[in-house]
Amino acid sequence: MATFNKRGYKAPKEKEEKLDNTFIEDVNVDEKDSATAKAFDALDETASKTEDFVAKNQKYILGVLGGIALLTVGYLMYQKFIAEPNQVDAADQLFVAQQNFQKAIDGDVKADSLFNLVLNGSEGKFGVVKIAEEYSGTDAGNLATYYAGISYLNLGKYNEAISSLEKFKSENETLSTLAIGAIGDAYSQKNQPKEALDFYVKASQVSKNEFTTPRFLMKAGKTALALGNKADALKYFTEIKDVYDNTPEAQAVDAFIGLAQ
Repeated sequence: MATFNKRGYKAPKEKEEKLDNTFIEDVNVDEKDSATAKAFDALDETASKTEDFVAKNQKYILGVLGGIALLTVGYLMYQKFIAEPNQVDAADQLFVAQQNFQKAIDGDVKADSLFNLVLNGSEGKFGVVKIAEEYSGTDAGNLATYYAGISYLNLGKYNEAISSLEKFKSENETLSTLAIGAIGDAYSQKNQPKEALDFYVKASQVSKNEFTTPRFLMKAGKTALALGNKADALKYFTEIKDVYDNTPEAQAVDAFIGLAQ
C-alpha cells in the first residue's frame, strides 16, 4: 500500500504490520514522482470545477430538471384527462358511421345515401369527415379517414378519396394494403393508369397473403396490359398462377396470361 505526501504531510516512521503471517510494508512515494498522485490531483481539480459549475448554474440546472418534471407530469395528465377521454368520445361518435358504412359495403340498394351519411353524420353523431378533424391523433380519428376515403371513392369523388386515404396510417397490414389499393382504384377511375399501376404494385407487396396480394396483382396485370407493358403484366399474372393458385383470381388468370404472351 502506498501513502502519498501532500501539503506538508510528514511520513511516519517505518513500521511493520503483521496480518495473517504476511508482512505489508508502507512505502513513502514522493508526490512529484508519482503519476498516480498527479491523476488524483487532476481528479480533485475536475471535481472542484464541476462543483463550481453546479454552484454557478444551480438555478439553470434546477430549472431544466423542473421543466423535464413538468413535461413528464403534463404528458401523464394529458394521457389521463385528455387523450383517453378523446379516444372514448371519438369511438362513440364513430359507431353510427361504422354501421352505415358496413350496410353500404354489404350492398344495400341505398348505398350512395348511406355513404353520404357516413361522411356527414346521422342520428346526432358526427360523420367521418368531422370525426377525422375533431379527433385527429386518436385511433378512431385515423380510422375515420379510411372510411371517408372509401366513401368518397364509391361516390365518385376521386380527388377527395385520394386525399383522405393518403392520410390514413395503420399498423394493420390488411387495412393499410386496402387503402393503398383504393388509391390505385381512384387513379384508375381518373384515367391515370400509370399512377394506378404504381399503387396496385405497392399494394401487392405490402403484405403477402392470399386475400389482398392476388387481388392487386390481378389489377396490376390488367393495368400493365392496358398500358402495353406485356412483360410486366405477364410477371404479375404468372405470380398469381404460381403462388396463389387456390384463389379466385387464379381461376381466371390463364386467359390473361395468354393475352400477355
